[in-house]
Amino acid sequence: MNEQIQLEAILEGLLFVVGEDGLTLDQIKDILEVDDETAKSLVSSLREKYDQPDRGIRINFLGNTFKLTTKKEHHEYYKKLIENPMTNTLSQAALETLAIIAYNQPMTRLKVDEVRGVGSSQMIRKLVAKGFLKEAGRSDLPGRPILYATTSEFLDFFGLATIDDLPSLDQFMETKPIASDEVDLYDSRYQESETDAI
Repeated sequence: MNEQIQLEAILEGLLFVVGEDGLTLDQIKDILEVDDETAKSLVSSLREKYDQPDRGIRINFLGNTFKLTTKKEHHEYYKKLIENPMTNTLSQAALETLAIIAYNQPMTRLKVDEVRGVGSSQMIRKLVAKGFLKEAGRSDLPGRPILYATTSEFLDFFGLATIDDLPSLDQFMETKPIASDEVDLYDSRYQESETDAI
């Protein structure tokens, strides 16, 4: 296999794994063990391929990092997916991820991975897309990873007025897990008053 093609494939996989955190040019050079010119060439070649109309994602340069993102021109379809009742349920993995972040926010994806014992990049992306999580700044750790926190939609969905209304961890552990088919994204028990609306 041509070395350029192989490195592009590796870079593509790396960008997928890091998700919202993205990769800086220096990280790409360090991980792939290539010089500045080669790293830029790899990114440029991949970006050209993703910019074709038959591809659904692209590589954007945001916040000094390269990351895979969806195409804005397909936004209406993503909106339909999120609003589709068939896809508006929360899996056990989603509930677990939300609970970890809710009780420890703000929190980096890597810290969530440590607590869960499995990768959470894709799950966090889904929860951000659903509006349950948001970016809440950057950590001071090396690479300045993104910090995640819950949103007002999260509070609304779980019937909470504020994050302080979360049950204690002891109560949480005693609560029977909610089956994924019992949770509907827009079936809210809490309605904000006009004075509470943001």
